[in-house]
Amino acid sequence: MNNQRFDSVWDAIEDTPVQAENMKLRSMLMTALKNHIKRIGMSQAQAAKLFGVTQPRISDLMRGKINVFALDALVNMATVAGLHIEMRVMEAA
Repeated sequence: MNNQRFDSVWDAIEDTPVQAENMKLRSMLMTALKNHIKRIGMSQAQAAKLFGVTQPRISDLMRGKINVFALDALVNMATVAGLHIEMRVMEAA
């Protein structure tokens, strides 16, 4: 049995540190967008219109289908939603 510990589930399941970091950022943005849509009571159709995407695309977001979203698309959606994104870059441990 392997008792290896990881800082994130993405570190455990992705093949490379690059993939893991990308997935961490995407998951954070998806969670923020999903919470924002729910908090303000926006329907999927309303969110789709606001973000300039289709309702099925918002359904994918709400269902957490992370593999169908690129990081830049999520940044664009968050900005249109009126969310402010901050990033912190540190030396890897």
